[in-house]
Amino acid sequence: MDTLVGRSKTVFGLTNVYSGNIILEGKDVTKIRPHQAARIGIAYLPQTDNVFSELTVEENLKMAAYTLKKEIAEERIKEVLDFFPTLKRKFKDKAATMSGGERQMLAIAINLIRSPKLMMFDEPTANLAPIVVKQILDSIIKLCEEHGITVVLVEQNAMRALEVADKAYLLVSGRVAFSGQPKELLEHKEFASMYLGIK
Repeated sequence: MDTLVGRSKTVFGLTNVYSGNIILEGKDVTKIRPHQAARIGIAYLPQTDNVFSELTVEENLKMAAYTLKKEIAEERIKEVLDFFPTLKRKFKDKAATMSGGERQMLAIAINLIRSPKLMMFDEPTANLAPIVVKQILDSIIKLCEEHGITVVLVEQNAMRALEVADKAYLLVSGRVAFSGQPKELLEHKEFASMYLGIK
């Protein structure tokens, strides 16, 4: 998992690339920096520290929209509040007072404001209650279905992630040991037993 997280960070320009290339929509983005990645539609959501805790939901969203024209910013904020009604109810609350699931919703909303083409998640359901895990993963599915966003999901809850994924990758010691349909990985006796705990 850590290696795949590292690859997500690399795509977003947070690490150095010593070999190979990163191609997005036919363009080489190997040496891109984070601020440039954000401008061309790449979003990376780390597992922790992904919101401004001492700011309110409103202030977090306004920070995310600060480079947009006022009318566009207002429209985007309205859209993400419609997408996450919970945030509408918490609009004036500080992020620090919110639950882990609510903060994850806010983190997604912050990135959604910039209309990304690609969103990369680093274990978004870690330490969340099962019912909240379902809410977060359902939200991520909606990003794909309703907004046409490509999602790369690094998830500790492998079984649940495989249920919602279109394609699965299994990395072992930094190398891709499996690439294909989630169902194929679930039915692979060796990998399913060794890495997914399926007997």
